[in-house]
Amino acid sequence: MPDTRLYLITPSEFSLDKFSNDLTEALDGGDVASVQLRMKEASDEEILEAAAVLMPICHAKDVAFIINDRADIAHNIGADGVHIGQEDLSYIETRAIVGPNLIIGVTVKDSKHLAMLAGEQGADYVAFGAFYPTTTKITTAQAQPEILTWWQDIFEIPCVAIGGITTETAPQLAKAGADFIAVCSGVWDYKDGPKAAVKKFNQLIA
Repeated sequence: MPDTRLYLITPSEFSLDKFSNDLTEALDGGDVASVQLRMKEASDEEILEAAAVLMPICHAKDVAFIINDRADIAHNIGADGVHIGQEDLSYIETRAIVGPNLIIGVTVKDSKHLAMLAGEQGADYVAFGAFYPTTTKITTAQAQPEILTWWQDIFEIPCVAIGGITTETAPQLAKAGADFIAVCSGVWDYKDGPKAAVKKFNQLIA
């Protein structure tokens, strides 16, 4: 497997018919480790409906399907994992809901302390960011690439770089030590379409 892999994040809002095609296209573009369903303002029903369509597309390509925030939904639908932020349930609470086998990833912003805490508790990966300005969420912390290198030098747990990452900035983060590059609009809004975007990202982070 490549040293750095792609981690796709869905837009917060989308037309399910169109987006299922975009996702299929993206996964045809090359290696993708995981897809996170991130529908911040959606109802439970909308999240479940989207997951029912999108999870099989991911699993057909052997791509992990991760739910943002909602440990209960991740557990109930048999997703591969859940991603939690600092404002969500704690790692301990989340693990109690999802059981021993699901992946739990934790946003740690630009904090070495939060990263070490998540690692000690048992997180499967930590996500540093945002590294660059992003339109998909309110940015409360600005991370520097050096934090990825620091993490790699000390810990075995994988780290994800997240926040405003484009084809221009991804290589720097891969070089700094990101195990995964998390991308949202950098793929879905790419000028030549999501398939070309995934292909391009993979070429650049190889």
